[in-house]
Amino acid sequence: MSLDTRELADTFDLEKLTPEFYADPYPTYRALREHQPIKRLPNGSWFLTRYDDLVTAYKNTKVFSSDKKKEFAPKYGASLLYEHHTTSLVFNDPPAHTRVRRLIMGALSPRAIAGMEPDLIALVDRLLDAVAAKGRFDLIDDFASAIPIEVIGNLLDVPQDERGPLRDWSLAILGALEPVVSPEAFARGNKAVQDFLAYLEGLVARRRARPGNPERDVLTRLIQGENNGEEDGERLTEKELLHNCIFLLNAGHETTTNLIGNGLVALLGHPLEKQRLIGDPTLIKTAVEEMLRYESSNQLGNRMTVEPFELGGIAMPSGTPVTLCIGAANRDPAQFADPERLDVGRTPNRHLAFGTGAHQCAGMALARLEGAIAISRFLARLPNYALGGEPVRGGRVRFRGFLSVPCRIG
Repeated sequence: MSLDTRELADTFDLEKLTPEFYADPYPTYRALREHQPIKRLPNGSWFLTRYDDLVTAYKNTKVFSSDKKKEFAPKYGASLLYEHHTTSLVFNDPPAHTRVRRLIMGALSPRAIAGMEPDLIALVDRLLDAVAAKGRFDLIDDFASAIPIEVIGNLLDVPQDERGPLRDWSLAILGALEPVVSPEAFARGNKAVQDFLAYLEGLVARRRARPGNPERDVLTRLIQGENNGEEDGERLTEKELLHNCIFLLNAGHETTTNLIGNGLVALLGHPLEKQRLIGDPTLIKTAVEEMLRYESSNQLGNRMTVEPFELGGIAMPSGTPVTLCIGAANRDPAQFADPERLDVGRTPNRHLAFGTGAHQCAGMALARLEGAIAISRFLARLPNYALGGEPVRGGRVRFRGFLSVPCRIG
């Protein structure tokens, strides 16, 4: 067995993944942690799988940069995808990152998020009514993906009848972040950015003419900037504004869909934990944290060294691309007891599903609320749900989730 795992680690190449890996990457992650936790990939980048190494990279923003201009230039060329991904919050360093994040966080305050709870409960209950009436349903299409689209659509105050294309645009843009991008996926991603920008230009023009309440409407807040005495009237450029609206819709949509879908499927594979959670609904908060750890929605992060650094005895010169494997770090036995087991009461649980440090996910409180309400109310209403067919994975390594999960009520 040791030879098998060593071979798994030796032959791992992020640009040549197998169907077995897409189905279940965790044996490979375990092999890498054990044998080559700081793995040099054929393309010259490094792949990190240990929890402590990821924390070092996340927290040392002086060395490990999030700016993707150098990394993405050869991948995307002078394309709209390049413009989008190098303008959005997540792929920038301070001061641009700090400025955009501050504007967004102002609209995601604890009070603002608490104010979303009644509408969120009503939305989840409406979806569950429809699912219960059908008897057979798709966990992703009929439930998980419908929740974040509505929540983020409400945050930006996107008119209800204009939300149809948002999910497909999001999937196309995020699909182009995979380690290897086919010409077709590249074309789809570019077209999605183009269509999204065209739509947002019109939405922004309408909002400028009729502003919303900046306490609740993130788009109005981003347009107006911080001209309310807190700062010196700092505002985003038009390009920053549009691309960060796309980023908000994408980031909040895909990952939360995956949290809900992955969590409910994981419970089916752990019937005792499912019954434990149904029997004690007060465990929902720790259960959501455990679902985020056990099957992280976002499996990979990227950084680039901007000065020489030594990690785990390995010298990394300036300009070294580094991949942070969140999915592996979240099952590191040095940090988590019995890490391959789902434990809905696990505590403490300092997982890295939202990253850590300066780039910790700006929307994590909202994602936690969505996950807790969606999963707890689903279990209360449909405790005997079961698979009604073979689930279809998303076929991606960076964002781990399902495209389809056929289910029946029980």
